[in-house]
Amino acid sequence: MQSLTVDLGARSYPILIGDGLIADIGRHVAPRLRRPRTMIVTDRHVAPHYLATVEASLAAANIATASLILDPGEGSKSWAGLAQLTEWLIGEGVERSDHVIALGGGVIGDLVGFACSIVKRGCAFIQMPTTLLAQVDSSVGGKTAINVAAGKNLIGAFHQPTLVVIDPATLATLPRRELGAGYAEVVKYGLIDDAAFFVWCENNGAALLEGDSAARHKAIAHSVSAKARIVAADERETQDIRALLNLGHSFGHALEAETGYSDKLLHGEAVAAGMALAHRFSAANGLCPTVDADRVRAHLAAVCLPYDLASAGVDADGATLAGHMAHDKKVRGGKLPLILTRGIGQSFVTDAFGLDAVADFLDGER
Repeated sequence: MQSLTVDLGARSYPILIGDGLIADIGRHVAPRLRRPRTMIVTDRHVAPHYLATVEASLAAANIATASLILDPGEGSKSWAGLAQLTEWLIGEGVERSDHVIALGGGVIGDLVGFACSIVKRGCAFIQMPTTLLAQVDSSVGGKTAINVAAGKNLIGAFHQPTLVVIDPATLATLPRRELGAGYAEVVKYGLIDDAAFFVWCENNGAALLEGDSAARHKAIAHSVSAKARIVAADERETQDIRALLNLGHSFGHALEAETGYSDKLLHGEAVAAGMALAHRFSAANGLCPTVDADRVRAHLAAVCLPYDLASAGVDADGATLAGHMAHDKKVRGGKLPLILTRGIGQSFVTDAFGLDAVADFLDGER
């Protein structure tokens, strides 16, 4: 087992990585509980694979459990999903000192984290991510939220977990498409500020997606370590350090909005296309060598991820997509800061470009 730490002073928490941790979760949860009881929230895709194992491990540690199984997908990250979860937690008698376990992917982690940030003015929660995207990104850092009609993750809070438990063996039951969507977030860490890691992705990405255990462990540990470092430096995204983690997300969220936050385009697929678009926009404006934008596009295409509007299945005009971006939660003073790049591993934040320029670029990309 590998252990990393998100260093936030008194609110620091460990990230445990290792095959078999799902079956050993009781041992890691027990010391954190004030009373021998916890609640587990998961979804219908994950529950048949892992819920009984988690419940058995907790029972072996003399911890009583109650479980809620939600519908899978972004539809649960909604006002209705939040109401269902919070009412259930209150009905189960959740206390502020309790630890609710989020067993699943990014949707479950985001929803449970937000619910725990508001129920009884805040209770604790533990992340047990079962998808690659959640393992390398969303389970770490404390961003929690739901979606609303105007956009993705617009209602939320910063609420850090007390523990993150990552069992890479859970990826064996993950559909190939979901695995690819998570891999987009792995690539992101190379594109932000680690060109050598992007080269590693070019050389090892295909093996990771085909089931190479060593490659998966390397990608998870490297990504989590990078995110922990960034979160510790800028927890609430006030210094433009953590904002770099949004590379590809402003473009990607617009694509998700246009496809109705549905399985037509998964979040990680949208981020992949968004990262390629951010590099192409940077190149079009003389910021980034065209050869670097082409490398990003080529790698995403090689691992069967979307790399432009067409491959993402989006045919909206630039004004429509820019309109979605206008609702982005990062808008400041009427301007949307974009994460652009001077080359692979050289991302930066800028508000030098208006949404009209973005719309014109996207029209050219159609």
